[in-house]
Amino acid sequence: MTTTDSLKTKNMKTRLISLLIIATALLAGCKGGNKETQENIPAPAVETKASTLAFDPASLPEDPIFNIETTKGTIKIKLYKETPLHRDNFVKLASERFYDNIMFHRVIKGFMVQVGDPLTKDPSADPAKYGTGGPGYTIPAEILPQFSHKKGALAAARKGDKANPNRESSGSQFYFVEDETGCAHLDGQYTIFGETLEGLEVIDAIAAEPVTAPKNAPVNPIKIISVMPVVE
Repeated sequence: MTTTDSLKTKNMKTRLISLLIIATALLAGCKGGNKETQENIPAPAVETKASTLAFDPASLPEDPIFNIETTKGTIKIKLYKETPLHRDNFVKLASERFYDNIMFHRVIKGFMVQVGDPLTKDPSADPAKYGTGGPGYTIPAEILPQFSHKKGALAAARKGDKANPNRESSGSQFYFVEDETGCAHLDGQYTIFGETLEGLEVIDAIAAEPVTAPKNAPVNPIKIISVMPVVE
């Protein structure tokens, strides 16, 4: 081997060693880079659960209209903007499906039909206690002279004056006027917060049902199926 060949061989070895060092460094750098990249990748967003509300209360107008679907038919109502506490409470409970499957627990022909006690949804509840249940709060009275107990009026139930001198309303129970003559003496004493637009015949049909003594609950249970806003 000549001197020239020896130098070529030496140079090739040197270049190979250099390439090997560079390759090792690059490989180490890639591994480190991958680790850093993986650590910096944001965690996938946690998918939020779909809302359990039946509708968005904030989307409704000041005087919202609802369809109350019952096992006797549909009652279409309008809530009064002049009684905002009762209106907003009804909207809130309806959006939470509070009234779904609740029974009309007090039905008196020539007077009114009452509903809204959550105890009536509990198969283990004592029927003698129907009319005593609620969401755990009352609503300040909004008794206004311009609203009377006309047929189809929607009014809040409450305890009597002796136990409830401020006439605060039940948090969930309400009634429909079936006969305005029979309810006229209630004017100025109970909060009326809505009226029936359609479905007076449904109220009459509920009131005509045979009832049990002494609570006046229908012999054949009548329930609210759903309460949903009407978009017009």
